[in-house]
Amino acid sequence: MARTALRLPAVLRTPRGRQRTAPARTAPRLPTVVRPSRKRREQDGQPVARHALPLPVRLLAMLVAFAFMVAFAVILARLTLQPSPASVSLTHSNLHPGRSLNAYLQHGQFRDTVKQIGGNVLLGVPFGVLVPVLAPRARGLLRVLALTALVMLMVELAQGALVTGRAFDIDDVILNTSGALLGWLLLGRRLGRGLHRRVPAPAAE
Repeated sequence: MARTALRLPAVLRTPRGRQRTAPARTAPRLPTVVRPSRKRREQDGQPVARHALPLPVRLLAMLVAFAFMVAFAVILARLTLQPSPASVSLTHSNLHPGRSLNAYLQHGQFRDTVKQIGGNVLLGVPFGVLVPVLAPRARGLLRVLALTALVMLMVELAQGALVTGRAFDIDDVILNTSGALLGWLLLGRRLGRGLHRRVPAPAAE
């Protein structure tokens, strides 16, 4: 007597298309820590960038920039964090952008206006010049301006909270950041690009 195979219900059957073709598998993306190293890329013929200037030259330039930044920090602290008891009755906080600038331009003497506005702009110039040299990853314009604004905002907060005769002024932060922009446009951009410029590595023969 011949035996007949049991017929499975339609729900339990495997579609014929799935029996013939297996699903394609995509290779997982390797994390950064296990990607091919620079030596491996060189062996595979892939282009590898290197610094245009030798390491000792870059370190010397960064060391000089760091020394200037330390000197600037000392000067900044003496100019902004020194108490002024005689100015207690004259100082007031300003949280509205442009209010102090309008007061200086409309009611202040010319010498005092130039000293106040020009001094705050000059205080921000070293940030625009030195940050691109000291921090290669932060030499872009937006990062330089953001770092300058953050540092000067902290200085203004310290003035208003801790120093006698000093007050918080948002216009000072704006002027300092404008000075950083000026320094970056005049010198910092060129210094950062020239010092940390990368060029393709020569192909191995």
